[in-house]
Amino acid sequence: MARLAGSGLYDDYVVYERPGSYTFAGGVLGEVVLDAGEVRTRWPDTGTASAPWSGRPADVLREAFAASPLPVWNAYGWIAFEFAAPRPAGRLAHLVVPRAEVRVADGLARVTAAGPGEAGRLAGLIAGTGAAAPAEPAPVDVRVGAAEYKPRVARAVADIEAGAYQKIIVSRRLDVPFPVDVVATYVRGRAANNPARSFLLDLAGFQATGFSPEVLASVDAAGRVMTQPLAGTRAFGLGRDTDARTRHELETDPKEIFEHAVSVRTSQDELYGICARDTVRVTGFMTVKERGSVQHLGSSVSGTLAPGRTAWDALDALFPGVTASGIPKPEAIEAVTRLDEPRGLYAGAVAALSHDGSFDSALVLRALYKEDGRAWLRAGAGIVSGSTPDREYEETCEKLASIAPHVVPLP
Repeated sequence: MARLAGSGLYDDYVVYERPGSYTFAGGVLGEVVLDAGEVRTRWPDTGTASAPWSGRPADVLREAFAASPLPVWNAYGWIAFEFAAPRPAGRLAHLVVPRAEVRVADGLARVTAAGPGEAGRLAGLIAGTGAAAPAEPAPVDVRVGAAEYKPRVARAVADIEAGAYQKIIVSRRLDVPFPVDVVATYVRGRAANNPARSFLLDLAGFQATGFSPEVLASVDAAGRVMTQPLAGTRAFGLGRDTDARTRHELETDPKEIFEHAVSVRTSQDELYGICARDTVRVTGFMTVKERGSVQHLGSSVSGTLAPGRTAWDALDALFPGVTASGIPKPEAIEAVTRLDEPRGLYAGAVAALSHDGSFDSALVLRALYKEDGRAWLRAGAGIVSGSTPDREYEETCEKLASIAPHVVPLP
């Protein structure tokens, strides 16, 4: 995947990893770009069109793809956290139907491409020798910014105690003080993480790579939908004895258990709104998931879409992830816009979707972002009534350690 992404064949690309498979989507055959004031589409033969929009953003994306002249398509891209904001601003989504796809699974690569010669060039890259080992990383210091972050946590706790909401995720941005090689960072970071999904993308000059700890929404062509809330965190990778101790703390801490339970309940309620009620199930309740430098309490919530419902309804119901926004969601999202600076892709989603109605999306956490020559990391912590600023700051440091040690400078 790194060889394909770094080949220079395509200015725009998305790499998306699911269990057992990787996909490289290169170039742009079709495109849907959603901004706060306008939706823009580009399709073969029909060209580029733009229009103002109103209503639910998920419905705008649904209509844009329904108008595609392509009978068969797959699309890949990203959705910003502000997609769900009451007063959205900036770019909200960028999804492309690629010119070429390389899917790798079970040791085999399948190549499809729109243009003559493209498939051959891609096959040559796949068959070539392995890419050179990426340069050594330059670890980014995560223990900065406490004086700015902790007061915001305290304000959130005060809001919770006043009854404004039950839970909110307060995050902090960490700027990287040197130019970054995003592709090499993906290689280094993926070797050190075991994500639910991973991704690497460059669309219109915006680059990102990350190791998502949880599935936001996955819908198959038969309408089976699944989400995977993870909430409750302790450090991991500090040695067998320390990991066992922190795991025990995680499984027995009342604050962590409460944080997880209310997140699962919210996900369940969201699926009740779009699924046949008797199909909604919680499985693997509070199973510990090891994700890079941290371990979480995790559960899976699933169901079957009710008649007339589609993957777009699942996106609308589940986005943004409860574990990256808060409870109740509307109040928490509004509070995030006051307590955090604009998030963009952080706590949004990277998604893969298809003409057959299937949809898969990763919650964007444990990621690096780069635009206009500047790179940054971001992490947050779930704030509930039992939270303390010191512990929540420590949790952001633990999460940032999933990627901060693996950031590779440009040569």
